[in-house]
Amino acid sequence: MPALTLAGLALLVIGESHLSQTTSLINPLYEDLTAQGAKVHEIGACGASAGDWLKTLTVPCGAERGMGAAIFKGRDATTTPIKQLIAAHKPDLVVVIIGDTMASYDSEAFPRAWAWQGVTSLTQEIAATKTACVWVGPPWGNVGGKYKKNDPRVTQMSNFLATNVGPCTYVDSLKFSKPGQWATLDGQHFTMTGYKAWSEAITKAIGELPDIKKLKKS
Repeated sequence: MPALTLAGLALLVIGESHLSQTTSLINPLYEDLTAQGAKVHEIGACGASAGDWLKTLTVPCGAERGMGAAIFKGRDATTTPIKQLIAAHKPDLVVVIIGDTMASYDSEAFPRAWAWQGVTSLTQEIAATKTACVWVGPPWGNVGGKYKKNDPRVTQMSNFLATNVGPCTYVDSLKFSKPGQWATLDGQHFTMTGYKAWSEAITKAIGELPDIKKLKKS
């Protein structure tokens, strides 16, 4: 029987709407990570960008899953400052799943300065707690739809994150599928088939990171 890749590790996962809906990443990712031996706490906040996790901000919807079933919230959902979350849950690893909310797919220009400020502020806050972190970038979607998702901008967003999320390790979701391969409901949010495929790929990628072995030994 193969060894569990995340055995004994506590993971705190924060993210955007991909982690906030009943038919989203929140349940399959929890199940896949715990199946690899991790203790997992997930929090999703619809529409939240990186900088929104430095404060308490009311969001349109959200979800949270710890030991029991996921709890879904409406307009009473909020973000929580990352340092408070780390102090409360004491994770060995923070997993950030944020990308689509910051890509501004419906704008001609990518808001690089704003994105850089939010991303670096969040990673610095995590680093200040001496907690390891992984940043999962945005996946391919379907062109168009409600959020105007498009391949050039998602590529730009992924490349931006890859070079700006240090000291977090970047996980490139664009490597997990081909453009348009996973069906969506609105161009951006997947059907459960897509979320299950993305979840499996994320879990595998985290388990294969070199630093994971170091965390398990510490």
